[in-house]
Amino acid sequence: MRRTTAAVSPFSAGLRCRCPRCGVGALFDGFLTVADKCSSCGLDFSVADSGDGPAIFVIFIVGPIVTGFALWTEMVFQPPYWVHVVLWGPAILAGCLLLLRPFKATLVALQYRHRAGDTGLNTFKDDSE
Repeated sequence: MRRTTAAVSPFSAGLRCRCPRCGVGALFDGFLTVADKCSSCGLDFSVADSGDGPAIFVIFIVGPIVTGFALWTEMVFQPPYWVHVVLWGPAILAGCLLLLRPFKATLVALQYRHRAGDTGLNTFKDDSE
């Protein structure tokens, strides 16, 4: 198994959806399903649990942006309601789907960096431990 000595930034690993230890192996097995372990360094991802954190962050980012644009569109153009549905429904869906994966990966990487688990007892296990 490959070990790197340089620390991987949790934000870099998160944005690229890579392993928080080596920065090479894929973190996800599906769209949002965390893999069992890193294919490159073998880090066990079984304790990786970001909970609802990524969804909350995405809601707090996408919601105000879309709301602001919707209000601006209404004030300036005053379109019929169906135009709002056609514009903002897909915008909300696309924004949430684009941001959810990197936010989840970043929270998992921060969890690894700070050796945090859901209770403080379940933490990432390194090979050296």
